[in-house]
Amino acid sequence: LRAFFTMCAASSATYIANDIADVERDRRHPKKRLRPIASGEIAVPVAIATSVALALASIASALYLGPIALALVAIYGIVQVAYNLSLKRIPVADVFSISMGFVIRAVMGAAAIQVLISGWLLYCTAALALMLGFAKRRQEFIAQSQDLAATRESLLGYSRSALDALVIIFACSAAVCYGVYSIQSKTAQRNPGLILTSFFVVYGIARYVLLVFSANEGGEPADVLFGDPQMIFAIVGFVVTAVIAVSGVPVPLLER
Repeated sequence: LRAFFTMCAASSATYIANDIADVERDRRHPKKRLRPIASGEIAVPVAIATSVALALASIASALYLGPIALALVAIYGIVQVAYNLSLKRIPVADVFSISMGFVIRAVMGAAAIQVLISGWLLYCTAALALMLGFAKRRQEFIAQSQDLAATRESLLGYSRSALDALVIIFACSAAVCYGVYSIQSKTAQRNPGLILTSFFVVYGIARYVLLVFSANEGGEPADVLFGDPQMIFAIVGFVVTAVIAVSGVPVPLLER
């Protein structure tokens, strides 16, 4: 729980800092202009104080957890500072720097419960984050085609075809990596039923890609994940089969 709080505080601090840095651009965006800082609902000095307080709370919590947690928070902070200062203007680097945050969260979770994390699972986490990130850039590219630099400079370096390809590359990578994890990882070797979860992961990825390309979704990943009945089916199915797998319930025809 403390590790969860630590990363929530760190990410919230950086998100607020990013909104402060982008306040003028956000005010020109059709949706982002409604955000609390861009709309003026929250004053910039108040936002700065909140960001600093959250950052200090994250560091204090990480100190309590130990040196690994502190190092992860430091790496996360450095990446986010680099993102705000430079990387968010560089195509590909912008999405990769964001995806690193999700990988760090996964490592923090493993460190908190003192277990080793599979390299395949880390790779899958990164690939999923990259798929979501490039899908979001794709939607922004389409929505802001008349003035790409108005709210995000990195869009000038992308093309529609390149973004399409990047979404597909990382969707395939995520599906393959999770498949390998569900068969070859130590967790899978102890719980052969874990392979059943791969159906729902691959189904969810396929459904997400379909929504991205057929309906130009992806701008708000959470809306897609929890607003589409088939995506909810994939999430619930994954949770149910994962519980069955780790609970030791025997699955016919699968070796232990």
